[in-house]
Amino acid sequence: MYRYARTWSNHPFRFRIPYQSLREPDSPGVEYVSSPVAIKATVLTLLDDLDDHEWIYWCIDDKYPITLRLPCVHGIVDWLKNHPASDVDGVLFCRRNKLLRERNLTGNTIQDPRGNLYLERKRYDSIWLHQFLRVGVLRHFFESFPDDIPYAKFMEKLKKKADKPPDHRLFVSEKNLVTYGESTFRGILTRNCYESIVESGLRLPEWHRHTTGIRITWGKLSD
Repeated sequence: MYRYARTWSNHPFRFRIPYQSLREPDSPGVEYVSSPVAIKATVLTLLDDLDDHEWIYWCIDDKYPITLRLPCVHGIVDWLKNHPASDVDGVLFCRRNKLLRERNLTGNTIQDPRGNLYLERKRYDSIWLHQFLRVGVLRHFFESFPDDIPYAKFMEKLKKKADKPPDHRLFVSEKNLVTYGESTFRGILTRNCYESIVESGLRLPEWHRHTTGIRITWGKLSD
């Protein structure tokens, strides 16, 4: 949340944070939601009172924004806000890895009012990156998972087996508009996350002992 406040100071979000026992008071920008411990149940609890067609910004805490091309991102927000049609159900603006390969795209495209191009994704590739999604997409995705997920990384295997309905149309911007940092690797702070925390004057987590020694980032701003 701190990084979004710094990189996108006028963002429109009210973050929903799941908790079991520890929480802070709600604020205009933060809402705490009592949830189970289990991963699947936690996500479905966060979505419980939302309509399937509602737009949300899916942003799990193992990534954080480093740089954003804000004029373009603001354009996406305005476009989705005024685009009620169901021909768009998800927009990701970090194009990387598998989504750079044509075989992972359907070949269908769509343009926003500014003429920016978006490419349709075949599957759930890059679903863990921050992006706009309709509630029904995320609900369907997690409902396909077993109730018992032994560890977070196991969801990568589940993702590959998840069947995306053809009418859930997910897009990625043709040009990359953001760079994300990875917060941890196997439970250890990445070098970039450690440096970001220290630079910002924030408190390091109590469990921190050392960093991975490597920097992990996703995406590079397109020209």
